[in-house]
Amino acid sequence: MSNHEEYMKMAAKLAEENVKNGGGPFAAVVVKDDKVIATGCNRVTDKHDPTAHAEVEAIRKATQKLGTHDLSGCTIYSSCEPCPMCLGAIYWARLDRLFFGNTRSDAASIGFDDEFIHLELEKPIDQRSIPTQQIVTKNIKDAFEHWAQNEDKKEY
Repeated sequence: MSNHEEYMKMAAKLAEENVKNGGGPFAAVVVKDDKVIATGCNRVTDKHDPTAHAEVEAIRKATQKLGTHDLSGCTIYSSCEPCPMCLGAIYWARLDRLFFGNTRSDAASIGFDDEFIHLELEKPIDQRSIPTQQIVTKNIKDAFEHWAQNEDKKEY
């Protein structure tokens, strides 16, 4: 059995334990150099935080442990295909690889359906379910201009 399967088994076990403790059926494991750096479980309801998904929780812990926002060289194992938010976090964190167990269709079949978000992202801004409008003020670009001119900035 490969290490990939072992890490996926770990994610599955964490997800099951999370359900037993009143959480959602999702977990993730971040690995670097064949060592577990961090784990995360869905903590949305107990933290009252809609962003506390397993992958985001694991990424937050890994970045704190490693002291960097850049998780290049790391792999994430998720018990389920990541939602759009988590997938965005995986890309922003620059993880090298993603493995997942259950599919988004599997998640939808038990009440965790994020298909509407996938569809919303494809729509023009003025056709989305949440009314969205750009407001341009005189100073709206100031922070961007200062960032562009700052020679001491930390790129990310």
